[in-house]
Amino acid sequence: MGYHVLPLTRLIEHFERLPGIGKKSAQRLAFYVLNLPKEKALDFANCIVEAQEKIKHCKICQNLTDSELCPICQDESRDAATVCVVEDPRDILAFERTKEYNGLYHVLHGLISPMDGIGPDQLYVKELLQRIGQGKIQEVIMATNPTVEGEATAMYLSRLIKPLGVKVTRLAYGIPVGSNLEYADEVTLYRALEGRSEL
Repeated sequence: MGYHVLPLTRLIEHFERLPGIGKKSAQRLAFYVLNLPKEKALDFANCIVEAQEKIKHCKICQNLTDSELCPICQDESRDAATVCVVEDPRDILAFERTKEYNGLYHVLHGLISPMDGIGPDQLYVKELLQRIGQGKIQEVIMATNPTVEGEATAMYLSRLIKPLGVKVTRLAYGIPVGSNLEYADEVTLYRALEGRSEL
């Protein structure tokens, strides 16, 4: 018997639209929400609405924030001469977990992908160039993913930034710790060679 109860069907369909959620997981989540006490369900719904209304882009780096500037741009102890360019706000979380990077960020909110109709104008490229134009930035680290789109975006930005007299670097991608060289593809091996450092 299918679920013909419209609100339940709609709830399942909404959960199914979430990335990484299949039909079974969507059903589990829908039934979980249905079984919540009313005040907890309302709190959950209000959290979604509040996030939609209050979260916006930082006016400097385009990271997600609920104020004018994100906490990273507000932190005066960070190195303002280095900017790490990432595709997505989630990439910032990954870098921050390492506790090794102390510079600032710039979020593009996507990558150049002509196949998907995404060009530089759909990304926050102009804002990056404006920041560089202010003269404080000395190095821009391209930290886009090592995909065709990520490489194309990094190369495009590099060609725009280098004439401005700013150093442009690319993350070194190499062999993961604990893996076997014989299983590495040629691009990974090439990247590992290119990004080698002195011992």
